[in-house]
Formats: sequence, C-alpha cells, structure tokens
Amino acid sequence: MFTGLIEELGKVVSIDKTPQGANITISCDKVLKKARVGDSIATNGVCLTIVKLSNKTFTANIMNESLTVSSLKNLKVGSLVNLEKSLTLQSFLGGHLVTGDVDCCGEIISVINDGFAKKYTIKIPLEFMKYVVYKGRITLDGASLTVASLTDSTLTVSLIPHTQKSITLGFKNVGDIVNVETDLIGKHLEKLLLSREKTDEKSNSNISKSFLAENGFF
Repeated sequence: MFTGLIEELGKVVSIDKTPQGANITISCDKVLKKARVGDSIATNGVCLTIVKLSNKTFTANIMNESLTVSSLKNLKVGSLVNLEKSLTLQSFLGGHLVTGDVDCCGEIISVINDGFAKKYTIKIPLEFMKYVVYKGRITLDGASLTVASLTDSTLTVSLIPHTQKSITLGFKNVGDIVNVETDLIGKHLEKLLLSREKTDEKSNSNISKSFLAENGFF
C-alpha cells in the first residue's frame, strides 16, 4: 500500500524485455534508504518488488500483466519514473490509499497554463470514469492528485510549480501516456452493492438497489 506522495524521481538505467516479462534497473537515492530485497516500490504507480539492490540502484521484475496494463512497456533507458516506498503504520498519509495496481492507461489531450499552475486533461477508458468523482482523488503515474474537473470521458488535474518539478506528469506533453489507478473505495462499494442486489434477487426480497434509489437512499 502507498500514499501517492512521490518521494523522488528515479532514472531507468537498464530495461531488458523478454517473452517472460522484463527486468528493470533504476537509479535513485531516497527510496533506497533502509530498503531491502523483497520490499515494494511503486514505480510510476506500479508496485514492483526489489530483487536486487545496490547503494545507488534497485532491480525489479515486471510481469507481462503489468506490461500489458501499464505504460511501463514504453520506458527506455534514461526515462524518469516516480518512486515511492510502501507505507508503514508510522507513515504520514498525506495523499490517499494507493494499491500500486494500475487500472488502465490514460492519454494527455490538453496542457493549459492557468496562472502559475498547469492544467492537464487526461482521457481514460469510459468503463473507469464511474470511479472518478469531482474533487476526489486520482492516481496518475503513482501520484495522488485532486480531480479539478470532469467530462464523460476525461478528467483534469492542476499542478503547482513545485509539483510540476517533482513528478513525471510535469514533464509530459499532449499525446503522452500516464498510468491510472482509480479510487479503491469506490470499487469496493460497487462490488458490495452488486453482490447485495444479486443476493436480494435470489431471496426474492423487495429491497434492491433500485428500490433504495427510488426511496431516496442514494
């Protein structure tokens, strides 16, 4: 589990892609302090396990599932990546609960200056928009950000100058791809409601999701 507060930008030293997946080595500093083989590090929002460690780098394996779902498949030597160590019970939770399990990729379709800030508009697959709410949190390349505005198929976030320099999104442009993880709580609530509705249908109960909505419970 992570917070979405990026600790540092790392740089890809090597990435070796094979039919079995990929091995990636990243140079960094802060996330290596007290790190051990077996620890988890969110890399552009994807939870990776350290399999090899040195004073200045860590190496991780990327399974084919992660390469398929995320933008890690597009990384090259020299690419910058957002890095965050997994949280502990003593960690400061300044973002929101992030799993490191990417839902999909989004495409940046607009970058607009807004005073000293920049607004980034991102298009994501329609099936994931139901988990995105106005002023809620969204995880982009592992960074916890606030949704500033919404359409049926896009979301917009705004970055202050400090954040622009601290996360990969601040260096990206129209057409670039970002990893997207939607809110975990929303997905759990959906599953619970759907499960309850199926249970009610089997038991012939008159109480259903539609019944509750009609009577003002939603």
